[in-house]
Amino acid sequence: MGGNLIRFDWAMKRLLRDKSNYVVLEGFLSTLLREDLRICRFLESEANQEDATDKFNRADILVEDTNGKLLIIEVQNNRELDYFHRMLYGVSKTISEYINLGDDYDKVRKVYSINIVYFDLGQGKDYVYHGKTEFRGIHDKDDILMLSARQREIFVGKDAGDVFPEYYVLKVNDFDKVAKTPLDEWIKFLKTGEIDSTATAKGLPEARERLRVDSLPDKEKRAYYRDMEALRYQRSVIKTGWYEGREEGLKEGRAEGRAEGRAEGRAEGHAEGLMEGKMENAKEIAKKMKAMGIPAEVIAQCTNLDESEIDVL
Repeated sequence: MGGNLIRFDWAMKRLLRDKSNYVVLEGFLSTLLREDLRICRFLESEANQEDATDKFNRADILVEDTNGKLLIIEVQNNRELDYFHRMLYGVSKTISEYINLGDDYDKVRKVYSINIVYFDLGQGKDYVYHGKTEFRGIHDKDDILMLSARQREIFVGKDAGDVFPEYYVLKVNDFDKVAKTPLDEWIKFLKTGEIDSTATAKGLPEARERLRVDSLPDKEKRAYYRDMEALRYQRSVIKTGWYEGREEGLKEGRAEGRAEGRAEGRAEGHAEGLMEGKMENAKEIAKKMKAMGIPAEVIAQCTNLDESEIDVL
């Protein structure tokens, strides 16, 4: 059954924006945030991209719920060392975009940044993380700054930190358990594209019916298979290239080190060989990605080459 369901990030671009399919995304958000959410509308943002070249890197959407909260949902396939910074930038930009010039600060919207990542991000043992601002006393660590009674009447929440953005990181590749909770059922679907017949998490029964590949029109179905094949090929090229570069670099480094016969020579030869091997393989990867029509900025992120180097390949 899993092979017949559309990947969640592709569905975000094409299907989940349809009002008739809101129930799927609402189910995911309600399960994650542990409250009953209803989508009011999708908001215009440069993050809401359907451009074909964007399929290689990420998919993200911005929605507003019926209570006025803003929710950024982003799927990231490729490794980014500065991804945490991008999360911060995305939230900051969203806040500034959705407050009018001259409005009082109480018009600042509550924002949730929900990040579904398919690579190792940071270090940790869990597969779902939640981050929020908390104000604790310096002298009394148990003293958390609260909103005043008047502020609670105006703003949602009781802690001062409840006004600030919240972040969720779902490291779906790290999920290796039997799905026992509604959130686990969703994580399994995000990782494998499979929904068990017994899964009852909110939104998943609807996803099982509405995200079927065989329900797509022929043109959309061909586009879906083409995009998935391109994504698989890109991952394979990058993984193979870096592995080969590492092996060649190690081999050359050892050979040069032995020839020089000194510890210093071995270290330098190893480092230089490793670097040269990685560089040559990075260029080969870049050539293949460029031939596939992938934008130079995406190739630069994947290979660590400068865009100027990519342009001349």
